[in-house]
Amino acid sequence: MPLPELIEIVPPKLGSVAQITVPGSKSITNRALILAALSAGVTTLRGALWSEDTEAMVDALRALGFQLEVAPDPDEPANRTMRVTGRGGVVPPGGTREHPLELFVGNAGTAARFLAAFVCLGSGFYRLSGVPRMHERPQAALFEALRSLGYRLESVTNRLPVLIEGAGRRPGRVTVSVEESSQFASALLLSAPVGGWEVAVDGGDEEELPYVDMTRELVAAFPRSGGEFQIEPDASSGSYFWGAQALLQSMTGTAIAVRHWPTSRWQIDQQSQPVLAALAAGTTGDISRHRDLGDSIMTAIVVAALTARAPVRFTDLGRLRLQECERVKALHDELRRCGAKVEELPGDTLVVTPGCPLQGAVIATYKDHRMAMCFATLGLKVAGLKIQNPSCVKKTFPNFFQKLQQPPPHGLGVEIWECDPKSQQRLRPLTNPDDLFAA
Repeated sequence: MPLPELIEIVPPKLGSVAQITVPGSKSITNRALILAALSAGVTTLRGALWSEDTEAMVDALRALGFQLEVAPDPDEPANRTMRVTGRGGVVPPGGTREHPLELFVGNAGTAARFLAAFVCLGSGFYRLSGVPRMHERPQAALFEALRSLGYRLESVTNRLPVLIEGAGRRPGRVTVSVEESSQFASALLLSAPVGGWEVAVDGGDEEELPYVDMTRELVAAFPRSGGEFQIEPDASSGSYFWGAQALLQSMTGTAIAVRHWPTSRWQIDQQSQPVLAALAAGTTGDISRHRDLGDSIMTAIVVAALTARAPVRFTDLGRLRLQECERVKALHDELRRCGAKVEELPGDTLVVTPGCPLQGAVIATYKDHRMAMCFATLGLKVAGLKIQNPSCVKKTFPNFFQKLQQPPPHGLGVEIWECDPKSQQRLRPLTNPDDLFAA
């Protein structure tokens, strides 16, 4: 059964001592799948995330003709062990212009961008499409970069859907703007060794583009002739449990941590734990998505509404507007619905001023997994918080609510109720783990 349409998070009355495992990194899993497909021989990916976004990539690679085996991971239900048989840089051919090979990416930005560059290395025609929101998300800078290398991409809107004609290896130098998304540069870098592309980045200081740095380091570290590669836990997903520790630390006996916390420094959100701890201690000033955090800045914004001791400015939030929903507005509106004092300023800045008592509310998630998880975390401290469409967490963390409900030490032991979507009244407690999995 899928998660109910509306659920309520009940704040725990006792502290928890918990060591939580979180699924593998989405960013690393989808990059590793492209690199494994381009390598020679069989590559085994361990700890790979199995969620809506990574399933979209797996389905696309299978549709292209790659052999890809998926097996359960005994240590984490939302992970898989994947065996990818690479073709040594050969991308299978597409279809004809009239009947292109169809690749559906859902709302997976990484799959959309990485595959656009990847299929350019093939031959014939490929058509990439997704859900309506994916058709609104920016692609123009990547498409223009690929066109400058001599590839043919046809799109009325310079977004998805797009028809791409593969043309194989076309060596050359290409400059790509990352003002709207660093995934444009990552898409080119992943396929650059096979395509013969020399990639330059425009629109940002490369030292301040952590996801581009991640891609460069993954390309350098990845086995090119088959072998094994370990996917580290997703630091953005882990931020919700560091946020839980920050919110609940005043409760006696609370000690929440994330097991196997990554140490590679590939993920910018590895910094979320000290930033959230500093927010709880009242020692944090301005926080920038450009410099300090990636997606976990959303967790920090929500946590700050309760733990900050002085106004906190969250800056450089522009890219949040272009993702699964318009996240700056969504965070502003839903926090205000809870009674928080939040102000949106020019320059893509939110200012959270503490001191206002928060209250329960029905939270709109806008089909955005991170909105659901951020506000569910806030519900650990604010009574009466209800989450609409909680199943949207399947995008990156399908067993998130299972982790909240599971007893310590592997979960937080949180009570979760199904609510009537119309009356918003509680119907029944969700005690069966199967009822809490986002299918």
